[in-house]
Amino acid sequence: MKKIIVINHPHKWNFEISDVDVVSPKTYLESETYAKMKNARVFNLCFDYAYQTRGYYVSLLAAARGQKVIPSVKNILDLKAQAIVKSISEAEDDLIQKKLKHIRSKEFVLSVYFGRNISPQYDKLAHVLYKLFQAPLLRARFIFDGKKWEIQSVKTIPFKEIPEHHLDFVYDTAKNYFTLKRYDKAKVEKFKYDLAILVNPDESEPPSNKKAISNFVDAAEKQGCYVELITKEDYSRIGEFDALFIRETTAVNHYTYRMSRRAQREGLAVIDSPESILRCANKVYLAELLSQNKIATPKTIIIHSENVKGVENKLGFPCVLKLPDSSFSQGVVKVDTPEEMKIKVRQMMKVSELIIAQEFMPTNYDWRVGVLNNKVLFVCKYYMAKDHWQIYNWGSKNKNDITGNFDIFEIDQVPPQVIDIALKGTKLIGNGLYGVDVKEVDGKVMIIEINDNPNIDAGIEDSLLHEKIYDTVIEYLLSLVVR
Repeated sequence: MKKIIVINHPHKWNFEISDVDVVSPKTYLESETYAKMKNARVFNLCFDYAYQTRGYYVSLLAAARGQKVIPSVKNILDLKAQAIVKSISEAEDDLIQKKLKHIRSKEFVLSVYFGRNISPQYDKLAHVLYKLFQAPLLRARFIFDGKKWEIQSVKTIPFKEIPEHHLDFVYDTAKNYFTLKRYDKAKVEKFKYDLAILVNPDESEPPSNKKAISNFVDAAEKQGCYVELITKEDYSRIGEFDALFIRETTAVNHYTYRMSRRAQREGLAVIDSPESILRCANKVYLAELLSQNKIATPKTIIIHSENVKGVENKLGFPCVLKLPDSSFSQGVVKVDTPEEMKIKVRQMMKVSELIIAQEFMPTNYDWRVGVLNNKVLFVCKYYMAKDHWQIYNWGSKNKNDITGNFDIFEIDQVPPQVIDIALKGTKLIGNGLYGVDVKEVDGKVMIIEINDNPNIDAGIEDSLLHEKIYDTVIEYLLSLVVR
């Protein structure tokens, strides 16, 4: 398996390891060689993993390309989640107290280089932290509260911040590390189940309206569940349940992801899983994933600061610009001139270093294929909002014109190619609950996007199946519960 080290300044990597490429984030993200490389393992040593930086995108697109990456985006986000760090501190309490009991200060910093520490007495603790967070270079800060030691934070170490007197040890450890063939990973009444349904009472356009939520509750109770509607305030209580069903709009840099991730760590069955949120919520990931697997989409270019010039010549006008984590048509704009594109790109790049530019393909409607566990659940046509090019028109002053009309279809009434492309797309994501938006132009179909948190509203998506749609979703979620 080819190994690739991605580091901001490759020339500062002062030693060679056979069969390992050392490249910059720019080279890795842009090079067609690395984009097409399937049997590869990527080690992301970028300075910064913050959301939507290039370091973040290295891990995100490595996953989209089918490459193995350390750290994964999931691990990167775990590092930023204080609740996860605290839960690990509690889980490894015995080891922490044993290893740090002789330290007299009230603070201790442990550097973890490729799963090792420069002092052998802390090697076991360093290896445990590496297994949990899967980042090659880590710095853990511990504090003593007068009674016991606890982890205060775990962060990645930029290569440039490694003390010079540690470098010889780091180089020796790295040589051993990069010759490994395997990398350790870390391995929870009268009702049968306790189900939490996450909702946001203040969300103006949630993925399920109040009647649909009530129908989900009824379906779950029929199947032996104690059901509780929870909000973000119930984060600390996730471990009380057997399953979590998220029915508010999800995003990666958001508490919905953190609650999903915590639920997964606690051993709950989860829809939407953190993997589904990561893969669907970012349009850059989806664009790369669909392209790598040769699934038809409108012509798409991933824009960054170095390639923005000339994009209009490849797509023409009008074209569509999208922020990577936009949802419900928000963060998506149509531009008609080079001047307008320049302004919008500049604005969007203040939010994300990479954005999507896509060929504009006007149609009167989009197909929406609801998929659960790789099987079609429902199929709708969503018509464009009045006098608008999208199914949502958030700028409309008339509330009734924000969305267009819809039609619901029996599956055998839908063009087979619409079903086929939707299922091909979701199989790349997972086996959860998804909504695939498909355009049909001159008999050809293409995927616009795959949503991890599709609408299931009473009176719309349930128009044909009625209560069966709720029963089916809950039944599948409960089948994932491990007893």
